Amino acid sequence: MNQDRDGEAQYHRPVMVQEVAELFRPLREGVVVDATYGGGGHTARLREVLGENLRIIGIDRDGDAVTRGQSQGHEVLAGDFRDLTALLEPAGVNELTGVLFDFGVSSHQLDTAERGFSYHTDAPLDMRMDSSQGRMAADLVNDLPVVDLARIIRQLGEDKNALRIARAIVAGRPVRSTGHLAEVIASAVPARDRRSGHPARKTFQAIRIAVNDELEAIRAGLDSALGLLVPGGRCVAISYHSLEDRIVKQRFAEGARGCVCPPGMPVCGCGAAPELRVLAAGGLRPTDAEVAANPRARSARLRAAEKAVAA
Repeated sequence: MNQDRDGEAQYHRPVMVQEVAELFRPLREGVVVDATYGGGGHTARLREVLGENLRIIGIDRDGDAVTRGQSQGHEVLAGDFRDLTALLEPAGVNELTGVLFDFGVSSHQLDTAERGFSYHTDAPLDMRMDSSQGRMAADLVNDLPVVDLARIIRQLGEDKNALRIARAIVAGRPVRSTGHLAEVIASAVPARDRRSGHPARKTFQAIRIAVNDELEAIRAGLDSALGLLVPGGRCVAISYHSLEDRIVKQRFAEGARGCVCPPGMPVCGCGAAPELRVLAAGGLRPTDAEVAANPRARSARLRAAEKAVAA
């Protein structure tokens, strides 16, 4: 690994780089968007594989990632990938050959204590991917009614102890920091449920997703990306959470379905043709070697689809 790659690994170690590169390798010209630029690891590898015939544009909500990427000579735009079409218009781009999404929080964000993403360190309750946006984790934790807080923890964290945790948080207000929040959560979780990892993991995940409105961003970003893809263009999405993966899986399946006539119709009357062709059915997982080298890759699942070519 050269010096640049070492820097990328320290900032954010990209997941399933080789698998992503192979899926994009057939592309020959046009524009590829790395919609979650992060540390630029995927972009760097794609530049090696795709050569100079394709223009690669990065996008990131995190100002630190944008500044760092631009300093390395990459074309990186500041913004939320849900606004893909509007972000690319000033760059003169209205169609894409490829789009990559690598959802979730970056290694740099997790490891930068003051960003407030981690329950392992004591820091301000922030969790914003874009530090310029208004609502912080502290606002949700200290202001929401118990029923709304429990709903977020149950739906976005998939935690069966959501109501107990929400009640403990409300009783412990004001919750001052990530460390304080982690202690309050731990006190509410029964001992039998603490054996499968840190008791605060699911709640921190849920609050982060809510603060950044991540699931709605994924829905909007996928729709924009697929709308911009040229025939034969490819969309690759890496998820780390069952809710993220479900959105991707369902959107790709919907695009690949084609006919929407009721079951039992002897002849198709709708004339709908598939929008997409799903690649790597069932999705791909990181290799055991990658997980051993980068434990944060363990929960990753990669799904890919290709824009259908008109018959």
